[in-house]
Amino acid sequence: MRLSATAGGKLTSLQQDYLFQVAQVDASVEHCGEATAYLYGTDNLRVTGAPVKRHIAPNTSMRGPGAVPGLFATESAMDELAIALNIDPVQLRLLNEPAADQSINAPFSSRHLREALQTGAERFGWERRNPAVGSMQQDGEILGWGMAACSWMAKRVGAEASVTLGSDGNARVSSAVQDLGTGTYTVVSQMVAETTGIPMSNIIVAIGDTKLPPGPMSGGSMATASMVPAVLQAARAAMQQAVAVAAEHPSSPLRGTRAEELSFSGGRIHRRSQSPQSGVAFAEVLRAAQLSGVEGKGKSGASSSDPGADKISIHSYGAHFVEVRWQPDIARLRVSRVVTVIDAGRIINPRTGRNQIEGAVVMGLGMALFEETRYDQRNGKPVNNNLADYVMATNADSPDMDVVFLDYPDKALDELGARGIGEIGIAGLAPAVTAAVYHAA
Repeated sequence: MRLSATAGGKLTSLQQDYLFQVAQVDASVEHCGEATAYLYGTDNLRVTGAPVKRHIAPNTSMRGPGAVPGLFATESAMDELAIALNIDPVQLRLLNEPAADQSINAPFSSRHLREALQTGAERFGWERRNPAVGSMQQDGEILGWGMAACSWMAKRVGAEASVTLGSDGNARVSSAVQDLGTGTYTVVSQMVAETTGIPMSNIIVAIGDTKLPPGPMSGGSMATASMVPAVLQAARAAMQQAVAVAAEHPSSPLRGTRAEELSFSGGRIHRRSQSPQSGVAFAEVLRAAQLSGVEGKGKSGASSSDPGADKISIHSYGAHFVEVRWQPDIARLRVSRVVTVIDAGRIINPRTGRNQIEGAVVMGLGMALFEETRYDQRNGKPVNNNLADYVMATNADSPDMDVVFLDYPDKALDELGARGIGEIGIAGLAPAVTAAVYHAA
């Protein structure tokens, strides 16, 4: 990393050159400079990367590849610059907020990193920070406070879904997407409920089977945003089918009414000029027509195929504020408190979203303090290849966590304005811990 700036803290150049290790027969690429190119504004920017072949097994993506290790370097360099210039690290980042993505000469679809930094600083109590190293103490322990910004890509991959409205009053949504504990069942159900007005208790989610319509992979924090267009399209197609039955079937309670005069809302089919309560439950219409159900299908492509996709910069942003407690007499260090503010568009379910960020923060603690794979220099095999020797963060290591979501829907990616959040909680956490440790010691 090479940074230059004016005495007032304005970046004049930023350079990042990185190497990533691969196996002798591996062709994988880790874009460690992914977030560096647009996170801060500077007229002179260079980001380069190259593979280095090692005698190791082929690697694969794991929890935030590319941007996460890359941001450790970028954000640590920004902290070192703040120290050299005697400028508060939050203020340094605010000073270098870009007006546009200079790496591709394109505007941001939605960017509220400034607010994330300011909100995090306020909730953390950053104004009480004494910048002198080792100057803050509490209950016989030395406090260290550090922070860092974070970012992650926001994209969609192709997805398909089907929604069936049944005569039993239930809606069934199907897709071969999977739930890894990230809340896919819940958010997909919410999408159908919001579109149809059918209670979530009457929505059945079928996922994780290759017999179902192809779904997106769980990777890159793209599953939710990828499912939005497909699920909404499928739900609306099923609703149109139900409206057509209500208008055309001779046994329908609404027969004789043209389909364009009818609407589907609140789980009921009714005349557009009247309230949903004046209409008929969709299940009643289907039963009258002796139909078990009607089905709608939805399909969406990758965001890279959207018109003008190369003319807009779509990413999620955030900021971490970390407190560590250091006891030098017994060499005991622990992370005691973390405040994380995330700007990731609309959060469809804050509970499952917060769960993802909290889990990601704990993973970030592992990256900063515990985890490291050690290789046998003779044969390239990992020595600590088990969970007894590979040290990971546990419940006892987890700090108090305060997670805040900024509510700015970004409809450049999908009509609900949702972006992915699975990995952004890891990005930037390790350099925030590093900065806090430096401040304490």
